[in-house]
Amino acid sequence: MENSKSSIGSTLSRDITGGLVVFLVALPLCLGVALASGAPLLAGVLAGIVGGIVVGLLSGSHSSVSGPAAGLTTIVIAQIALLGSFQAFLLAVVLAGFIQIFLGVIRAGFIAAFFPSSVIKGLLAAIGLILILKQIPHLLGHDPDPEGEMTFEQPDHENTFSEFAAIVNDFHPGAALIGLFSVAVLYFWGKWKRLKYSVIPAPLVVVLLGVGIHLLLQGIGGRWAIGSSHLVQVPFAESIPGFFKLLESPDFSQITRRAVYIAALTIAIVASLETLLNLEAVDKIDPRQRVSPPSRELWAQGVGNVVSGLIGGLPVTSVIVRSSVNINAGSKTKLATIIHGFLLLICVLFLPVWLNMIPLSCLAAILLVTGIKLVSPALIKQMWNEGRYQFVPFVLTVVSIVLTDLLIGVMIGMVASIAFILSSNMRRPVRRIVEKHLGGDVLHIELANQVSFLNRAALTKVLNEVPAGGHVLLDAQQTDYIDPDVLSMIRDFKEETAPARGVEVSLLGFRRRYQLEDQTQYVDYSTREIQSQLRPADVLQILKDGHERFRKGKRLTRDFNRLITATAAGQHPLAVVLSCIDSRTPAEIIFDLGMGDIFSVRIAGNITSRKVLGSVEYGCAVAGAKLILVLGHTRCGAVTAAVKLMCSTGTIAEATGCQHLNHVVEDVQKSVDPISCQRIDSLSPAEQDSYVDGVARRNVSRTVVQVLHESQTLSELVREGKISIVGAMYDVNTGDIEFLSETATNHVLDSKPD
Repeated sequence: MENSKSSIGSTLSRDITGGLVVFLVALPLCLGVALASGAPLLAGVLAGIVGGIVVGLLSGSHSSVSGPAAGLTTIVIAQIALLGSFQAFLLAVVLAGFIQIFLGVIRAGFIAAFFPSSVIKGLLAAIGLILILKQIPHLLGHDPDPEGEMTFEQPDHENTFSEFAAIVNDFHPGAALIGLFSVAVLYFWGKWKRLKYSVIPAPLVVVLLGVGIHLLLQGIGGRWAIGSSHLVQVPFAESIPGFFKLLESPDFSQITRRAVYIAALTIAIVASLETLLNLEAVDKIDPRQRVSPPSRELWAQGVGNVVSGLIGGLPVTSVIVRSSVNINAGSKTKLATIIHGFLLLICVLFLPVWLNMIPLSCLAAILLVTGIKLVSPALIKQMWNEGRYQFVPFVLTVVSIVLTDLLIGVMIGMVASIAFILSSNMRRPVRRIVEKHLGGDVLHIELANQVSFLNRAALTKVLNEVPAGGHVLLDAQQTDYIDPDVLSMIRDFKEETAPARGVEVSLLGFRRRYQLEDQTQYVDYSTREIQSQLRPADVLQILKDGHERFRKGKRLTRDFNRLITATAAGQHPLAVVLSCIDSRTPAEIIFDLGMGDIFSVRIAGNITSRKVLGSVEYGCAVAGAKLILVLGHTRCGAVTAAVKLMCSTGTIAEATGCQHLNHVVEDVQKSVDPISCQRIDSLSPAEQDSYVDGVARRNVSRTVVQVLHESQTLSELVREGKISIVGAMYDVNTGDIEFLSETATNHVLDSKPD
């Protein structure tokens, strides 16, 4: 209970301090966006209040902070001019809010899932870079453009880069002193662990120090004194009733104007897109990686815009700058957003004089440091490592946003990302694999998740390259959508083109609505004809090829339901595999085999006996198998027991509790050197494992010889060249197989088991 209370207290304190920091940064941004938009300054503050309180209460996001957005400034300017009055524009904002509410209700927020991650990360990096570039002039006391102005082309007819040349002639020493000192405080505060995790946030300290230094410089006077143009400038009324008289209302007499509805639709679409983009970006940098519901956010933003328009505020959206500051300030829940909204309301009502003592340069320092965190080298390195398909759209998004504005830059990034996706689909709409089945080679074509008309030409080219008399498998198991034009092309190829060229077409995974039934034309199991045509060396190569596929994770495509039917009438296995019962050594999986391809004889320690020999003889002499594979493995439990019990006192049954295990252990012990095993306990664990693996290897070789010496049937088949016997060791650690002998030769037949 105490821990729970402590956790709640910690979260509350973080949200309070975080809300205070966001408030300090949001205030000049609200004023700056209003000034840049050509709207009353109070309209920007009202939008910030609504974004904090109304949207904050309704939103499902814990980190997003809403308010007037820099990305809407050009639209606000254009629509106010087009509609002829700010009151008519407010009506458009209200209607835009209702449109957003409707979008939220019909769950239109799903489109957020289609924003490429490269574009979202590019947005974050671009905002960080813009914050750095835009805040450097304010940091040094060059304030001709308002805070919150984020576009490349500025109201003073300069741009982001040309502004730096103007700093030389408009450098304010007092503001620059506060700005640079603030950056230093923020830097060292984050480096000192005791301060970094203290309850007092660094941005609050920076603001208090900034106000203190400003008052000190006022006393010094001269060039160092900071004028009102370098300070926060909050509009204020003489009284609270006077404040409410400043609020403007929508002009509902304009409700029948077509231009108002066009403006509302424009605001709703742009504000919704910007909100969804920023919401995705905020979730990316949330330390807890919480996911915000996008449709609920659209609904919340819609309610916010209705309220903002009714009281005379600008349109609101989720804003990445404030949200980033919110996260960097350590806020835990959306309570920080709500607190920031109430602080805006209270301070504008009661403390405007005190707010107007805050230097813009210390606020610029906070935003500058936030920008540095957003455009971190680690992010750029990550995007580079993800390859050009991610890095190029990322860079284009960053450059485009910096040189234009947020929405235009994002659209350019989206176009670049889509172009790469289309290019990839055009070049690689399918995955081609040549599978070596027992019945011959099959060109396995895996269709993409989405097969559109853009893929038709590339897929046609792939199908036309299938050689005459070949076999192709079209695999749609992972495909969610196939364009009707592509389906028509596949039908034409299967029914007309392929038969004319002697190509057999197999289908797999096509949905019922496509009217293409699954069918397998190729032979993917051992038949009498295949068995009779193969030599022992061919069968051994088939096993080696299958193991290579197993190692690389490229197993053949098989329809096991079909195999059940195909093998029900009889079996014609290619090999007999004598292996251990160990659960890690299933021969069919290790060699990528299907049903009916091998006989599998499993016994602990892969030893032989009369019953085992009877099974092996049947597999070769009666069923026609061409190869005997004795398969041992590393870390074998039976071999380990044989080694450990070699020099122990007492019976095997007493040591293990197994009544019949002695028949296995005693057979394996014939491969153990009785002298060397006496020092087994003095070896390190790694040396013991190596020793046991060596015994297992000798045991396999001994079994190979023993099979031939104890079975006249099998030895005769070897002499006639009808079968071969091979020993192999499977490594349970790596999945590799070491073949100990290629074929049974005369010297094997002439040798005797130990």
